[in-house]
Amino acid sequence: MSQDNATPSLKLRTARTLKWNTIDRFATQVLYALVGLVLANVLPQADFGVVGVLLVFQAFAILFVDSGFGAALLQRKEPTEEDYCTVFWFNLGVSLLVYAILYFCAPVIAHVFHDNLQLIPLSRVMFLTFVLNGLSIVQTNRLMKRMDVKMVAVANVVALTVSGAVGIALALTGFGPWALVWQSVVLAGVKSAWLWITGGWLPRKGFYITSLKKIWRVGLSVFSSSALNTLCLNIYSFIIGIYYNFSSLGVYTQADKWSKMGSASISQILTSSFVPLLSKFQDEPDTFHRYVGKINRFTAFILFPVMLGVAAVGMPLFHTLFGTKWDEAIPLFQILMVRGIFIVLISLYSNYLLSLGYARRIFSVELIKDALIIGAIFATIWFGSVEALVWGQLAASVITYIIVLLITSRAIGYNTRRMTADLLPSLLISLVATASALALLLIQNHLAAMSPRLSGAILLAAMLGAGCLVYLAVCRVVRLPELKEALGYAAGRFRNRKS
Repeated sequence: MSQDNATPSLKLRTARTLKWNTIDRFATQVLYALVGLVLANVLPQADFGVVGVLLVFQAFAILFVDSGFGAALLQRKEPTEEDYCTVFWFNLGVSLLVYAILYFCAPVIAHVFHDNLQLIPLSRVMFLTFVLNGLSIVQTNRLMKRMDVKMVAVANVVALTVSGAVGIALALTGFGPWALVWQSVVLAGVKSAWLWITGGWLPRKGFYITSLKKIWRVGLSVFSSSALNTLCLNIYSFIIGIYYNFSSLGVYTQADKWSKMGSASISQILTSSFVPLLSKFQDEPDTFHRYVGKINRFTAFILFPVMLGVAAVGMPLFHTLFGTKWDEAIPLFQILMVRGIFIVLISLYSNYLLSLGYARRIFSVELIKDALIIGAIFATIWFGSVEALVWGQLAASVITYIIVLLITSRAIGYNTRRMTADLLPSLLISLVATASALALLLIQNHLAAMSPRLSGAILLAAMLGAGCLVYLAVCRVVRLPELKEALGYAAGRFRNRKS
């Protein structure tokens, strides 16, 4: 395939996929933020801490349900109907088994976390979510593989709207942590139901050992690396819940949740949009490298201004949303936003490896990441401070990024100098824009007479406006290609096209 023939239809499908993934993440994050805003203002910190404990176990349970086969289906060039059916029935069986185990382990969970008996009924209901999520894994992956993610976006928006309304209603009527639990259950149930009704695929009565063997190697490696990644992401909640108290865990949970809205969204958009694309060029190194360069530059164009900018406005953002209720979470949020930059890049590079089938190297990456995280915990836990633990997360992520960069560049044949050069222009421009926004913190004292929410809103608007204007202006002055491309997609290329 020639470079010029990188099929316009494929380019258009990729652009449409990127568009709908962006719409999906933007719409769902707006809804998620609105619901989270109401709940964070209504419910006490301890309620978020209680549910934060359950989210740790839920994360591992969902991981076991998927077993890495969802990613394996994405990596395969042409998965068959037998592959999809096999993965569906396997996931369903595992989900029921894991739920049964955790149902009977609920008293043990309550005992570990300060003998809080409230965790027993909460966990037994909350863990229904991974059974419901497991029912929609194949439906979601089929649509992603076909680069037809419009219905996934619609399912997410509908599910968040319904579950958000349920959660808010329960919180306002005094149901406490049950509001958060039922919100999660309804979210998973509505999304799965919508995809079953509209996805156009139903499983046949078939489980094929040959299909399982074909995807087992990649699936097992992805599962192993995902297990380590999940441990890495949730171990801090586990430690804070045990060694501190539910209020401290609630503060950390809020900082972590709001910081992940940026990093998780960008990672999801990139994975859903580009992994199916890159897997098509496994045997065409030149084309593969050309797309890697484009993806690197586009990622940097979005990633650096968003993550650095939001970290800079952390204080006025939290004051606008919550007043002073969650002030303890602000420094944690800012550190985690910066860490999110490295998390996204590590995830992106891992997806390059996945696209070429280097599942074992992904597992090695996760081993390195986990070892550094554990080392950071041992180095910082003695300070008796949650903030020290979070600084340790950032340091571990920086070191992990450097190691993953070296591993990935060698594996895909795209050297580290090119990888770094792809990122630098957007990074430097973002630093200039962030500095201009931070300069406006000097007017904070002049707003002291106002309420925290009002002064926060004024400062937030000023800082965001200054940062955005400077970023776009400098990008235009230096003629950054990604700006023109992004504006072209947003303003023209989808106009008058059926998508």
